[in-house]
Amino acid sequence: MSADDYTTLAEQFPNEVVTHSYVNDVQLPDGAGTFALITLDNGGDHRRPSTLGPNTLIELWHVLEAQRERAAKGEIMGVGVTGKPYYLAAGADLSAVNGLHTRDMGLAMAKLGHDVYSTLHDLGVPSFVFINGMAMGGGLEIGLNANYRTVSTGAGALSLPEAFIGLVPGWGGVYLLPRLVGPANAVQVMIENPLSNNRTLSGPAAFKMGIADALFEPADFVEESLRWAAKVITGTEQVVRPNAVSDPLTAEESAAWDAAVARAKAVVEAKTSNAAPAPARVIDLLERGKNWTKAESFTAEDEALADLMQTPEFGSTVYAFLDLVQKRAKRPAGVPDAKLAQPVTKVGVVGAGLMASQLALVFARQLKVPVVMTDIDQERVDKGVGYVHAEVDKLLAKKRISADAANRTKGLVSGSVSKDAFADADFVIEAVFEELQVKKQVFAEVEAVVSETCILATNTSSLSVTAMAEDLKHPERLVGFHFFNPVAVMPLLEIVRAPKTSDAVLATAFATAKSLRKSAVLVKDAAAFVVNRVLLRLMGEVIGAFDEGTPAEIADNALRPMGLPMTPFTLGAMVGLPVAQHVQESLHAAFGDRFAVSENLQKLINAGVKTIWAPTADGGQEIPASTLELLSFGDSPSTGEQVLQRVQDALAQEIGLMLSEGVVAGPEDIDLCMILGAGWPMFLGGITPYLDRVGASERVNGKTFH
Repeated sequence: MSADDYTTLAEQFPNEVVTHSYVNDVQLPDGAGTFALITLDNGGDHRRPSTLGPNTLIELWHVLEAQRERAAKGEIMGVGVTGKPYYLAAGADLSAVNGLHTRDMGLAMAKLGHDVYSTLHDLGVPSFVFINGMAMGGGLEIGLNANYRTVSTGAGALSLPEAFIGLVPGWGGVYLLPRLVGPANAVQVMIENPLSNNRTLSGPAAFKMGIADALFEPADFVEESLRWAAKVITGTEQVVRPNAVSDPLTAEESAAWDAAVARAKAVVEAKTSNAAPAPARVIDLLERGKNWTKAESFTAEDEALADLMQTPEFGSTVYAFLDLVQKRAKRPAGVPDAKLAQPVTKVGVVGAGLMASQLALVFARQLKVPVVMTDIDQERVDKGVGYVHAEVDKLLAKKRISADAANRTKGLVSGSVSKDAFADADFVIEAVFEELQVKKQVFAEVEAVVSETCILATNTSSLSVTAMAEDLKHPERLVGFHFFNPVAVMPLLEIVRAPKTSDAVLATAFATAKSLRKSAVLVKDAAAFVVNRVLLRLMGEVIGAFDEGTPAEIADNALRPMGLPMTPFTLGAMVGLPVAQHVQESLHAAFGDRFAVSENLQKLINAGVKTIWAPTADGGQEIPASTLELLSFGDSPSTGEQVLQRVQDALAQEIGLMLSEGVVAGPEDIDLCMILGAGWPMFLGGITPYLDRVGASERVNGKTFH
C-alpha cells in the first residue's frame, strides 16, 4: 500500500498534534558522504512528548520515501532518525488510537505503522536511529526497524509498554526484539517490565541488553552518533550483537525461546491471574512466532492490534492511563495556589526504622537537601542512617547513580538522638509507631524546637490527623503525608487536610510531593483515608467469608476475575497480619460492623503465625494443620461467585459512602488512588467504572458512579 491509501484514516483526526519530520543533510566525516538526518519534533517544549498519530506517520512515510529515491540516485549514503530534546517519541497517540471505533480502522492504523517502519528498514542505504531520549512503544519500534541504533546515556523511559496499556507491540516489536536481544530479554521488556508498574529501561540498560549498538553521552550525542554511523557506512566499524539469535534458530536457541515463553506465562499468571487479554496476546504472538517469517508475524501483529483496540479492556486502560495517571494526577483537584508554597531546605524525619529510613532516602535523593533522622537511642539512629547509605551503595553498584551523586546523597543524611537537630528544618515528618498518643507526644516535642513556619507532617496510614493536631500551638501547620510501601517504588501520596490545615501548608505539601516525583491526591481527614479503607473493606469481606466456613482456596481466589496483583491472604501477609488487624480495628472503631474484626486473625497473631498459607514441596500452598487447629469456622460457606459479588457490593457501598462524606473530590480520585497506591489493574479502568460495569453500583447505591 502507499501513503495515499491511508488518507481516509488520517482525515478522521483533524486535531492531531502532528510530530513533523524535518530533514537536514549532514556531511559525514572521513569521506563517508552525505547523510540525511530526520528529526521528529511536534513543536512543543519538554512538557509535550512527541507522539505518533496517523498524520504523523504519513508525513514520516513521505519523507522516508523521498530519501529512498535520493539513495537510489546516489545522493545520500545513509539516513538517520532522532528526536527533539529529551524525546525520540512517546509512542502512538493513545487519544487517536482510542478514537478508532471500528475494527477496520484499527487494522488500518496497525498496517500503517508497519508500512512506514518497513520503509525505514529497506531504504537502499544503511538506516540508523539515534535514541536521544524517551522511546516508548511505537517510538522504540522506530529504532527496532532501523538497521542500526545508538542510545544516549541520558535517555530514559525506553520500553514496550503495550501489555500494560491493553495492546501488543504491533509495529514490529514482537518479531524484532527477541531476535535482536534474545527471547529472555524480550520477555523482560514486553511482559515483566510493563506488568511491574510499567517499568522502563535507561539508555545504558538498553545498550547492555543489546537494543542499541553504541552508547554515547548526552552533551554531544548526535555528533558522536554521526561519527559512529560514518564508520559503519565505510566499514571501519563492525557491529557485533552477542544477544541476537540465529536464523533459523539453533536447537539451543529454540529451547531458550520456549523457556522464555514459559517464564512469560508464569509472570502473567502471577500478575493478572490471566484476566487481561493483552499480555496473553503478546505471549501468543511470541510463542507462535518463533518460526514465523517477518511478514507472517507482522500480519499477525496487525490482526492482534485490530482485535485489542475494540476490547472494553483497552478503553478502560485508556481512561485509567490517559485520563487519570497522565492527566488528573498532574492536575490534582482542590490544590491551593502553588504560589503559596514555601521552600523546603532541610527535612527532619522522626524515627529511624525501616519506613523512616525509606523516607529519608527519598527526600535526600529527590529534594537534594539535608535530611536528619532522630530516634530514642544512638544504636537505632546509626542503623537508620546505615540503611540509607547501604541503599545508596546498591544504586551505585547497579549504576543507577554516579559515584558523585552517591557521595552527595550519603552526605545529606545524618542522625541524632535529640530533636534539637530539627531547629532549622522547614519540613518534619514522623514515621513512628501507629499509636495516636505516641504521635501526639512526638509532635509536642518537635513543635517545641522548630520554627513557627516549619511544616509538621504525619505518615499515618489510618489515624486522625485532626486528633494529632488538637494540642499543638499551631494546628494549621500539620498535614497528612501518607506514603506507600516501598516508598521508592509506589508513586502515590495521600495528602490529608485536617480542618485547620492552612492553604500555605497544603500548597507546600503538594509542591514537595511533585519534587519527590510522586502523584498526590487531596484527601479529607477520615479514618484510613482512601487506599487502606478500600483494601481493608475488601480484605475484611474475604476473611469474613473464610471465617464463616468458606474453604480458604475458594475465599482467597474468588477475586481472580479482577486480576488483582495479589490475593487478599497474600496481601495480608505482605503488610503483616498485626498491621492489617490494627488498621481494621481502627476502622471498626470509626465505622462499626462494616469493618468486622476477625477473631481467627487475632488467634493467628497471638500464636505468632505470620501467614495463612504456607508453601508446599510441590510448589503449591496449603494451610498447615497446626494453623487450622487454632481456628474456628461457621457453617455458612459461600461459592467463589458469591464471595466475588459480596466484595463488589461492599466496595460499591464503601466508595459511595466515601464520596458522600467528601473524602475526595470525585470518583476519579478514588480510581487514581487505587491504581497508584494499590496496583489496581489498568485493564479494569478504575475501581468505580469496574463496579459500574459489574452492576454493583446499581445494586447497592441505585445509581452508577459515572
